[in-house]
Amino acid sequence: MSSAAAAGKGLLLKADSIADTFRDEIQRSLGTRQKAPKLVGILSTSHSPSRYYAEFTRKQCEALGVNFVLKETGAALNKDRPESAKLAEGEGVEEAIIEANDDDSVDGVMVYFPIFGAQQDQYLQQVVSPLKDVEGLHFKFHYNLYHNIRFVQPKDLMSSVTPTDIPSQPTDDVPPEGTMKSILPCTPLAIVKCLEHVGVYNKILPYGDRAYGKTVTVINRSEVVGRPLAALLANDGARVFSVDIDSIQEYTKRPKSTESSTRYHPRHIVHPCSLSLQDCLALSDVVVSAVPNTEYKVKTGWLKDGCVAVNVAAEKNFEKDVREKASMYLPAVGKVTIMMLLRNLYVSALTRCACSPIHSPAVALCSLRLQQYREFL
Repeated sequence: MSSAAAAGKGLLLKADSIADTFRDEIQRSLGTRQKAPKLVGILSTSHSPSRYYAEFTRKQCEALGVNFVLKETGAALNKDRPESAKLAEGEGVEEAIIEANDDDSVDGVMVYFPIFGAQQDQYLQQVVSPLKDVEGLHFKFHYNLYHNIRFVQPKDLMSSVTPTDIPSQPTDDVPPEGTMKSILPCTPLAIVKCLEHVGVYNKILPYGDRAYGKTVTVINRSEVVGRPLAALLANDGARVFSVDIDSIQEYTKRPKSTESSTRYHPRHIVHPCSLSLQDCLALSDVVVSAVPNTEYKVKTGWLKDGCVAVNVAAEKNFEKDVREKASMYLPAVGKVTIMMLLRNLYVSALTRCACSPIHSPAVALCSLRLQQYREFL
């Protein structure tokens, strides 16, 4: 019996062991390439957590043999500048994205947000080419996520037509011939992988329904973490309460009893919810909190006994005694998030090869590796 169990406390989980599982697989996959993939990170803000994340990304890339280039613009360059020569937040960031898009040596592009604020940052996310978007923030990937379209033909990423011919509910997680898994946002995907690792997902159930029977509360409905995470979990069969400042919504693909006799919708449906946060937490097998506020804390007394608690925010959103109620507590997912970023980079590099109009042995090799990807993660 562990010391935590003996003390009547839940298990304190570290992301390291989960990240290591993916690190080994990614390293093997990257080893099949003739040259290291190139990732460009664009830092254009004085926001210190963004600087920390950029340096963390660099270290992880170097450890795996990925060519990482940090492009600094705007306020990121102000440290050694006199006050009269200071640059503005975000100055030059759009130009840096376009330059990276046009550089054939670059396989993936990521931008360290926040910069300007939600609306303008969302615009910048669309400037990044979908063939190089390793964060899964482009509209095409968000559309696929919310519509439960799990696989995509690489050529469709450069088309203005939304995909309709790929099954939304495949029978397994192996991409159909000529397709790849659609890129997913790194942090929501990392959280799903963590929940799979600790057994929240039931692998005996059919693919696309392995979170069935689980109730989850996701606190914060941002477009970067909260909302896509709620959609991913609901599309995998869970009942999800999406909590934001001014409302609580229920995400589920299970029809209400009055709607129809079908077992589930092809994708999640959003319903208004009259429950309070306390009500939601009392029902939830999993609680994920991503509130960027040092003062915000999830009350331990409101948690369901034996739940899994996951903290995503830079600040700790759970009270110190969270393990008095939670069977498992994961205080951070950053190391797994980086692995999902590099996983996406690998897929991005293959996709760009598959979309190349140049027929050559190198392109043929990329097509072969795209086939190999069908067995990757």
